[in-house]
Amino acid sequence: MLTNVLDYLDNSVRLYGDKVVLSDSKHEVTYNELNAQAKAIGSAIIGKSGTKNSPVVVFIDRNIESVISFMGIAMSGNFYVPVDRQLPVKRVELIVKTLEPKAAVIWEKDNRILDEIGFEGERLLFDEAIAHPVDEEALSVVRKNAIDTDPLYAIFTSGSTGVPKGVLVCHRSVIDLIENFAETFDFDDTRVFGNQAPFDFDVSVKDIYSCIRNGASMHVIPKLFFSFPAKLIACINERKINTIIWATSALRIIENLNALEKTLPETLKTIMFSGEVMPNKVLNYWREKLPEVNYVNLYGPTEITCNCLYYKVDRPFRDEEALPIGVPFKNTDILLLDGDELVTQPDVKGEICVRGTSLAHGYYNNPEKTAEAFCQNPLNKVYPELIYRTGDLAKYGDDGLFYFVSRKDYQIKHMGHRIELSEVEIAINSLPYIDAGCCIYDKANEQIVLFYQSENECERDIMKDGTKLLPKYMMPNRFIHFTSLPMTKNAKIDRVKLKGDYLDND
Repeated sequence: MLTNVLDYLDNSVRLYGDKVVLSDSKHEVTYNELNAQAKAIGSAIIGKSGTKNSPVVVFIDRNIESVISFMGIAMSGNFYVPVDRQLPVKRVELIVKTLEPKAAVIWEKDNRILDEIGFEGERLLFDEAIAHPVDEEALSVVRKNAIDTDPLYAIFTSGSTGVPKGVLVCHRSVIDLIENFAETFDFDDTRVFGNQAPFDFDVSVKDIYSCIRNGASMHVIPKLFFSFPAKLIACINERKINTIIWATSALRIIENLNALEKTLPETLKTIMFSGEVMPNKVLNYWREKLPEVNYVNLYGPTEITCNCLYYKVDRPFRDEEALPIGVPFKNTDILLLDGDELVTQPDVKGEICVRGTSLAHGYYNNPEKTAEAFCQNPLNKVYPELIYRTGDLAKYGDDGLFYFVSRKDYQIKHMGHRIELSEVEIAINSLPYIDAGCCIYDKANEQIVLFYQSENECERDIMKDGTKLLPKYMMPNRFIHFTSLPMTKNAKIDRVKLKGDYLDND
């Protein structure tokens, strides 16, 4: 029985030892090299910190050294916490204060950040750690005493109070996810994954462990290439990448620039997307250019280990239609709850609540926020059973599939009508001249504000064409044009910044 993600590495080392597992624009390592370097890092951490099931910070970049560090920390019996060194120092300080880590894997340039925040734990320089003598006996003791609910990683997400929350995920939850992916999507050793997601974004978890589990390969695509689609497509073809699990916005960039008109990514066979609602206009563009590719819509927050629902796109969709988020993965149950009541009828909204092995342990060192989101299943009165309340609204379609509706806080009352802002966004994003758009409600002025990205201002066109898709009371009242919308580091439209910069909702 699998109890640790390192079981994946052990098996692939045995079967594919000399095969390249990880590569970036500068380096590559084989399974044997990954295993040896991870063991060295693990031995260094055991020797210097002596901790178990404790956080170890990793200052990440878009390189394979970040992933090698993750494996090394897992070898040591601790859990890794990826931290982007480009974050504001104050945010790094808040993360470290929450964790109180005894160790960090760093590069020389990171000492400045740690000095500034007063870090007092052990500092392990990566280049020195991979040269550390391997202590097989100590590593063996750690593995012998490991159990599947030991934590593997913590990823920090935004907190409503301004304090980031560290979502703590265990080995068993990741194994459950990765086994589902292998079975559902036929992943095997022929897969070459093209990593787009930053390593402090949970989408990357699917790349890393799907690769290692299946004896596959993963190439870390330079961030710069996503600003130059010709280079991106050339990279896919050169590296023979056949599987991508990307943020929706990354695929939207290609569509916005009509990049597939000139050159096609010839090796792709599977395209999976998540993070934001996929506009069918964007999906249809990709399907027209690459009709033989398998497309998969994935849904799920970090708190349930990446994804709990999936939809294999199997029919045409009009641009203005909603795309299903599909069906649950095996060993996952989705409850649609209206308060504490179960929703079973089609087209009736309920909050997506999840139960099963996929649930994270909670928020590290934050029992109050954990108790708010991870709570007793109200349908079960007879024994303890946690569910995670996502804050997302969905409904059943007549086809039996789940359809995302909106965030609970995107539901507004405007001009006497109950409105889902996501429904407005789907309509606006289907317009051919709109690259991307989102709506925020200005409570102070009782206005629906549309922030949209397009080549030119087109308020009149939106008003004219939008009323063919939406009733007048759902049309935006205010329009703010961008040639490039602000994005979060996780490649989502930065709604918090838009709200703060343009609205007065206090």
